[in-house]
Amino acid sequence: MNAAKRLEIFRRFHDDNPEPKTELAYSTPFELLIAVILSAQATDVGVNKATAKLFPVANTPAAIYALGVDGLSHYIKTIGLYNSKAKNVIETCRLLIEQHAGLVPQGREALEALPGVGRKTANVVLNTAFRQLTMAVDTHIFRVANRTRIAPGKNVLEVERGLLKFVPKAYLLDAHHWLILHGRYVCQARKPRCGSCRIEDLCEYKAKTSDD
Repeated sequence: MNAAKRLEIFRRFHDDNPEPKTELAYSTPFELLIAVILSAQATDVGVNKATAKLFPVANTPAAIYALGVDGLSHYIKTIGLYNSKAKNVIETCRLLIEQHAGLVPQGREALEALPGVGRKTANVVLNTAFRQLTMAVDTHIFRVANRTRIAPGKNVLEVERGLLKFVPKAYLLDAHHWLILHGRYVCQARKPRCGSCRIEDLCEYKAKTSDD
């Protein structure tokens, strides 16, 4: 895909949604960090239902740590893998208190040192909470980048690096959100809705459908 196509794709994304946001509900960097940890192999809707009950009760590292694993599990038991996630969150809260004065670190290395935080989670927090130029590649973004040929790659790291290189700089800060939303609602895994896609004429996917 050439640069002119990429520019037009992101121009349209921007025109349709000038200020894209994550669908996870949060009000602080810490709440976002916890929500993203909980969202692994779970839906944003499911996470939001759990955190809507959790955050009014505990939304700081100290408050959640005070709940303990069992107390936290009570609030997140509707989310998949909640036992292991509860352990990770409690340990993350302990490390934030002991090593970071209760604040979410703004560097990748420190974030990835927290339990339950991998490269994708760190990228989400850095981009969404701290507005850094990072690209969190989930299954939606990996699919869209490869199908459209915006930034094809054999693995998530290749796609991440390709997007950071090829997405026009003016649109890079919000590209993560546009691509996720496009993959979630239009360029879906089983059957892409090519018939109602805003970038169908620019996309280089060969097996396009007429579905809308």
